[in-house]
Amino acid sequence: MKSAGVVLFAGFAGITTSMLLALLWAPSVSIDAFESPAAQRIFYWHVPAAWAAFIAFGALFIGSAGWLFKRSERMWRLHVAGSEAGLATGLMTVWSGCVWGAAEWGTPWDWTDVRLNTFGLLTLLAIYVVLGRNSQPDGVETRDTFAAFGLYGFVLVPLTYIATRIWTIRHPGPVVGTDDGGSINGDMGLVLLFSAVSFTVLIVGHMMASMRLTLLEQKLQRLQAKTDRVV
Repeated sequence: MKSAGVVLFAGFAGITTSMLLALLWAPSVSIDAFESPAAQRIFYWHVPAAWAAFIAFGALFIGSAGWLFKRSERMWRLHVAGSEAGLATGLMTVWSGCVWGAAEWGTPWDWTDVRLNTFGLLTLLAIYVVLGRNSQPDGVETRDTFAAFGLYGFVLVPLTYIATRIWTIRHPGPVVGTDDGGSINGDMGLVLLFSAVSFTVLIVGHMMASMRLTLLEQKLQRLQAKTDRVV
């Protein structure tokens, strides 16, 4: 748990630093290109949060598959950690995107944009898995049910990625990793990279702590069951 705390602290420190850099150091964008140029600075939170969410949903997929096919307790703990981390970063992404949309588009959400809706469904999936699992007693049937949702829901991840390239409506397309080298300059890219690394560190620390906490909860439940049998 101590190592998880260190990683979490490093992630929080990095995110705080990246936000300060985004507000105070990163260059401004062209006023002619945006309705609300100042709101663009939330980009340094929004994009890395989405990146971290995809990592979390990837962990949820692996953990779900590991439980369904291997009955691995460790993989179940990864399922729990991935769903909780996906919920946290998914909500960060949706919230920051709504702030940007309200300022730039005049509406926080566009129901006709495929990418917005597929990512929204991903976040709703995480909400359902986390709240549903916490409301049900732990057991094989409960685990199988929510692991299945985690496994099949992962199809939304590649669909969301594809939507950025072929179904762009309001949401901008990719700004890095494109054939023309991207649409951001060096200083902006540096801040974005630093923020992405910070969010990655944060999400890894979050999942480490969650897996450790789930392990302790399982030990406590087994101890409680033994105590009840003795009594």
